[in-house]
Amino acid sequence: MRHQVQSVPFGYKPPAAEKNRGTLIFYDTFEHTSDAELDAAMLCAEKLTFTKMVLYPLHEETVRRMMKEPVSALYKREKRLLEWMEEHEGTGRVPVVMEGWESKRKKYTPIDTTLRFVTEKYASPYFLYVTPDMANLFASFASFEEWIVKIRLVLSEEPAASRLHPKLQQYSHRWQVS
Repeated sequence: MRHQVQSVPFGYKPPAAEKNRGTLIFYDTFEHTSDAELDAAMLCAEKLTFTKMVLYPLHEETVRRMMKEPVSALYKREKRLLEWMEEHEGTGRVPVVMEGWESKRKKYTPIDTTLRFVTEKYASPYFLYVTPDMANLFASFASFEEWIVKIRLVLSEEPAASRLHPKLQQYSHRWQVS
């Protein structure tokens, strides 16, 4: 086998391997999410060295079908998230993106369709940042076992052991608390 000679300038150092990788997807209604909770998600993204944090607000129809609770209009929740993003822009932190796919669809979007879309668009590995209630809801869906092997869950707070879904208990090695 022939060797190829490469010439490099004096003092050349190869580029360092990228330390940051992956995407943290904050999947929530953002109806009752405070700035402190958004800051906690940002801190988690920094601590786990992600390249990007994606805010994924749910459409009213998705919330109505999934949770059966009233929620304000999507554009109002998006406006508040945009204000939070502007406050944290340029601080040298993990870049934050708000995914507007549900506002374009304007209808119910199942979580497996959402995850398929997000995994095609953003860099892997994927971590889904959710509240314990949303994690229990996700675990109750039929597609949970298919997706839990492809993504990891990051819970915003410690769930009550008595309220933990059996599938979450079964896959306890695939989730962590931030």
